[in-house]
Amino acid sequence: MGSLSSCLWPSTSATSTGPDGVTSVTAEQLRARGNALFQAGDHGAALAAYTEALSLSDAASERAVLHRNRAACYLKLEDYTKAEADATKAIEADGRDVKALFRRSQALQQLGRLDQAVSDLQRCVSLEPRNKAFQEALRALGSSMHEKMKAMSCTDSKVEQMFQILLDLDEKDADKKQKAAQNLIVLAREEAGAEKIFQSDGVRLLMQLLDTAKADLMLAALRTLVGLCSGHRSRTAAILAELGAPRLAAVLGVEHEQVSLAACNLLHVMFDSLKEGLQKDFRGKEDAVVLDSSRDLKLLIKHLLELLVLEGASAHGRDNALNLLIKVVPRKSPKETNNSLSLWVIDQGLKKILEVGSTVCSSLGSLPVTENTRMSTSVLLSKLYEDLKSRVSWGWFEGHELPGKLRAIQTVSCLLQGPSDAGNRVLELEGIMESVLSLCASVSEAHQLVAVEALIHAADKAKRASFITANGVNLLKEIYKHSERDSIRIRALVGLCKLGSAGGTDFSMKQFAEGSTMKLAKQCRKWLCNEAIDAGTRRWAVEGLAYLTFDADVKEEFVEDKAAMQAMFHLAKSEDRSVLYAVASTLVNCTNSYDHEEPDPQMLELAKYAKQHIPEQHPKDKPEFVKRRVRKLLTAGVVSALACMVKSENPALTNSCRELISRLFLALVEEAEDRGGVVAQGGGKALIPLSLEGTEVGQTKAAQALAKITITSNPEMAFPGERIYEVVRPLVSLLHLQRTGLENFEGLMALTNLAGISERLRQKILKERAVPMIEGYMFEEHELIRLAATECMCNMAMSKEVQEMFLAEGSDRLKLMVLYSGEEDEKLRRAASGTLAMLTALHPPICKRIPQVTVHWLEILQALLLSPSAELQHRGAVVVMNMMAAAREVAEQLIASEMLEILSVLAKDKDKPRVAQAAQESLAHAVAYGLIKPNPGHA
Repeated sequence: MGSLSSCLWPSTSATSTGPDGVTSVTAEQLRARGNALFQAGDHGAALAAYTEALSLSDAASERAVLHRNRAACYLKLEDYTKAEADATKAIEADGRDVKALFRRSQALQQLGRLDQAVSDLQRCVSLEPRNKAFQEALRALGSSMHEKMKAMSCTDSKVEQMFQILLDLDEKDADKKQKAAQNLIVLAREEAGAEKIFQSDGVRLLMQLLDTAKADLMLAALRTLVGLCSGHRSRTAAILAELGAPRLAAVLGVEHEQVSLAACNLLHVMFDSLKEGLQKDFRGKEDAVVLDSSRDLKLLIKHLLELLVLEGASAHGRDNALNLLIKVVPRKSPKETNNSLSLWVIDQGLKKILEVGSTVCSSLGSLPVTENTRMSTSVLLSKLYEDLKSRVSWGWFEGHELPGKLRAIQTVSCLLQGPSDAGNRVLELEGIMESVLSLCASVSEAHQLVAVEALIHAADKAKRASFITANGVNLLKEIYKHSERDSIRIRALVGLCKLGSAGGTDFSMKQFAEGSTMKLAKQCRKWLCNEAIDAGTRRWAVEGLAYLTFDADVKEEFVEDKAAMQAMFHLAKSEDRSVLYAVASTLVNCTNSYDHEEPDPQMLELAKYAKQHIPEQHPKDKPEFVKRRVRKLLTAGVVSALACMVKSENPALTNSCRELISRLFLALVEEAEDRGGVVAQGGGKALIPLSLEGTEVGQTKAAQALAKITITSNPEMAFPGERIYEVVRPLVSLLHLQRTGLENFEGLMALTNLAGISERLRQKILKERAVPMIEGYMFEEHELIRLAATECMCNMAMSKEVQEMFLAEGSDRLKLMVLYSGEEDEKLRRAASGTLAMLTALHPPICKRIPQVTVHWLEILQALLLSPSAELQHRGAVVVMNMMAAAREVAEQLIASEMLEILSVLAKDKDKPRVAQAAQESLAHAVAYGLIKPNPGHA
């Protein structure tokens, strides 16, 4: 530790030498260093100095002072728990330490322990009765406590009054009841109110509201319980024990959709509170009350799993249970290595989950489900798949009777949409494909639907399923031609579309005869626009287009069909969220916003020589066609549809779906003139969540789209209010080394704009640790990236913390900025000299350092003043003026050179008044120092 400290802070007489001869810093010197840092406002560094001093100090009195000083640092850093602990240690050493007592009172006040804070302040006043600061603080705190006690007293009566109104069966005033319910909900959102409701037997009374079976009262109770449980683990555990998991699950399964959704929200909050623990400053008390939440978590999950197969549960209640399980069951990943909960869910509920997935919608005796249920089941199975592989018993799919066959095939469809590897394994089982074929010929529409949908999902895996590859096209063609039901024909058509698009965007890999793809697409658009067909069936038309739009001819026709585009956007905004991925896929194809690498010319030659297949681009996929398609989609209102899709809380909005939407947004903002319209229709707001969650590729694409908007639009208009601060983190993510040069450049440009707006934004950029990355790009070989980084640093230099960095020992930051001011690239010179002008004006100590960083400093400044560019001249003149004003010794060095002659000439230049003004002020400083005599000819 000693040798490290001696590197950081030069030794003085207050040092000692260890037995190995290494000089070390003493506790006293570290304390002095901490004091200086604290006075300078660097509270984090001061804390580190005091902490190191504590490790070297044995004297009780000295340790008490260090604890007291650390308490001051923690107060500034808003860590009030640690501030209280350190102040207490100082008081234990000296009970009359008024500074420690006062600091502990400040910490206790912030922690909400007002009675203890008052006690400490009273002790301060008794020790120093004439101290006005102590007297004023005690008076203010006393007033605050009085208000709180008054409010609590008022709260007691309010809580009682609200429950009386709500539980009074004779109360007929609906408005009065609604107001009481709303007041209760609002009160529960505040910690003091939530605790008062809890302590006033509120849970029992809320249970009575739930038992009324009246929707409005049940909603009020559930929303109040959300406030009671949010972020409070022990209260959540107590509420769960009193209400009981079976009761909560029963409320989730009710027919009333809003009540079910409110119960879903409550359960989600309870899961978060039990899993994460208390998130407020009551953690010490909480941990003593609740030692282990795993039992409660498993109890809730157990009842959710039971609800899945409960016959009396509503369809949307079942969907809400699935959605909750998706949110709370972790996916196995490098970050989430503990998979015990997933294994427990598989052991307890896999059969139940598969039973829901095998349910045939609207069939006699089946569980009530919605159009979204199977998609939700697929997403949940996909999350469990890593742990599921060895757990599935394939005997579950052996069903010889018709109901068993239906369930088996429906389960296959579910698996193929989720963990597709598991679905492929089931496809290969003996009898599965035979069952599909037999059901395709069924007279029952419901049975045919199940079979055809299984074929469609199997067609996704055509490369792996040899049976589908060999027989799928003919089988689906027969169904498409001969079925009399549109619902069957449209599904068969989708299967054909999937098999017909196996070549992707490769123009040479046509699967069907010339014109067949266009005919299929035309039929899909026709069904899509037919409002007489139910939305669930029309969704399949979008599925077909998602595959057919690999063909550029289909893309061109689709964007010319305004009715088809509007019908697709309308579906995207509908309650059937399972259409989201198909809509996003279709639009990604139309905008060519998928990844496509340019083939290596040498590899192409080798492929030709070896007579291998070479992919070909469709002529209508050239940039001019893509740009025109994007413009037509924008005109048709694609942005509002995408913004609506992003708001979805449905499991159908998977990470893959988010990535597709991010790709789309990036394509839509490619042209600068389109960005304003994208923002106006809600695109900017939608991009922020896309940039913060989902796949890494998706987040990067969304962040790049945000950067493009920030570069060319006024950020304060594009991201109003607090939203502008949410944009910083995505933009900083573009600076990471694994990003492309273009992403780096656009991220830097966007941050430059933000850094020029306000100090609060600069502080946000600093907190995201962007400055070291910005500095790194100042050394980049690519001139545009280097320039963008320098311009960004120029705006960041308005922050005091950044200014201090330029004076840090061993740093070359200032040297680099001076040298860049002498580069040939005029734009780089302008950015660097602008930074120097800013730094020397805002932080005068930098003026003294400039002559020390490079021997070329004087010639660089002279070159700026002699530049043909008036802007460079002005920046150089400002730097010289600031340096002349900073110190006499610096002014002497400047005046002793040719600078005096240059300044004298510039001071008379009437064509450049700003440059002349700066030169005149520089000469005035020289006169004031007595370095030159005043010129009588100048005013």
